Amino acid sequence: MVEIVGVGFAKTGKTYYFDPQGKTYEAGDMVIVETARGMELGHVLIANKEIDESELVAELKPVERMATEGDLKKYHENLGKREDALKVCAEKIEKHGLDMKLIDVEFMIDGSKIVFYFSADGRVDFRELAKDLAGHFKNRIELRQIGVRDEARMLGGIGICGRPLCCSKWLTDFHPVSIKMAKQQNLSLNPTKISGTCGRLMCCLNFEDKTYKELRKGMPKDNERVETPEGLAKVVNVDYFNGKINTRAIDKDPETGEEVFAQEIHSYTKEEIRRIGKNAKKVRDDDLSMNDDISEIMESADIEEIRELEELLREF
Repeated sequence: MVEIVGVGFAKTGKTYYFDPQGKTYEAGDMVIVETARGMELGHVLIANKEIDESELVAELKPVERMATEGDLKKYHENLGKREDALKVCAEKIEKHGLDMKLIDVEFMIDGSKIVFYFSADGRVDFRELAKDLAGHFKNRIELRQIGVRDEARMLGGIGICGRPLCCSKWLTDFHPVSIKMAKQQNLSLNPTKISGTCGRLMCCLNFEDKTYKELRKGMPKDNERVETPEGLAKVVNVDYFNGKINTRAIDKDPETGEEVFAQEIHSYTKEEIRRIGKNAKKVRDDDLSMNDDISEIMESADIEEIRELEELLREF
């Protein structure tokens, strides 16, 4: 076991572990710590606690000291210089004709370095820009390229839900989000409706994915044929939260012998219906066979998806 304190910073929602070196820190304390960028002002998010060494991803760096009034004053002075620094950098970027979007600037608390954050579609040769900025500010300059999700985290904003962006408030890490999650939640695949402010798939799709996986277990898919207490039927849609399967009965036209679907919709629970063994199929306009569907899934599936498919086939 090793003793740590968790420290957060203004530019990221992530919590980093540091060695308290035998001193006691409380949540909310302002401290000075050394990071990869240099000496920074941070705030304690996790008071002294012991964790297993296996939870550490890198060697612990020490908490240098508690922040003093002078440190806090310096921090606010740096914030006051932010607008001018951004203006100067924007002018230099235009002067050098670089295709990059300036996002933010950060002054190290000890005055050792100035870090400019920017985004760009590809690699940018900013060596001449860095020299120009160093000559203007008489300080070490670091230009750091970030992605669109980090840009959204830094700038903040309001999501389509009407609340502040999760990444700028409490989300500590970005987890992979796939289009499969949107499909599993029966959402419209219109990019404008399932994308966040950053232009990537919304992080909240990932939050609810496990719940939908549990709710979908044992449930048929839309357009699948099932055996109900009233006979053979086609699944119209599935209400996962209420555990209801809405179906339309399948009959045969007495004159042509072709299948027809009843207009009336009946609802059943998954215990009340039976999925039809080897003959189970979907009523689809393109009339693809189930084998074609399986082949298509197997080509693009990951290990987890293949296991889910195997479990589904066992039910048949």
